[in-house]
Amino acid sequence: MAYTLLKTLHLTTVAITLSLFLLRGAWRLMDSTRLNQKWVKVVPHANDAILLASAIGMIIIAKLNPLQHGWLMAKIIALLAYIVLGTIALKRGKTPLQRNLAFIGALAVFGYMLAVAVSKQVWPV
Repeated sequence: MAYTLLKTLHLTTVAITLSLFLLRGAWRLMDSTRLNQKWVKVVPHANDAILLASAIGMIIIAKLNPLQHGWLMAKIIALLAYIVLGTIALKRGKTPLQRNLAFIGALAVFGYMLAVAVSKQVWPV
């Protein structure tokens, strides 16, 4: 029961994360001042904290060790890549080209993480 609740919470926060990333990416492309609103700086981080906490909770309940499950380690490594690319896309990219390429890369990594989660395979082709 607890695992099911955590999984539902996790999937919900995944959808919110993607939606907020797409929204902020669109605003970045439009050079919108909306990116400077306080909620835009707070809500995505709060959601991502819940996402991460639910993931850790599921790992603990299921007694999964990332060192023994390659697909889980692949998701963790991909998460780190997504975070780096996302910060370049939304904040740290110095040119529009860098930001756009990082945005596309972050979306590709996000898609990879989803595919790994569903397939439980490192190479979910």
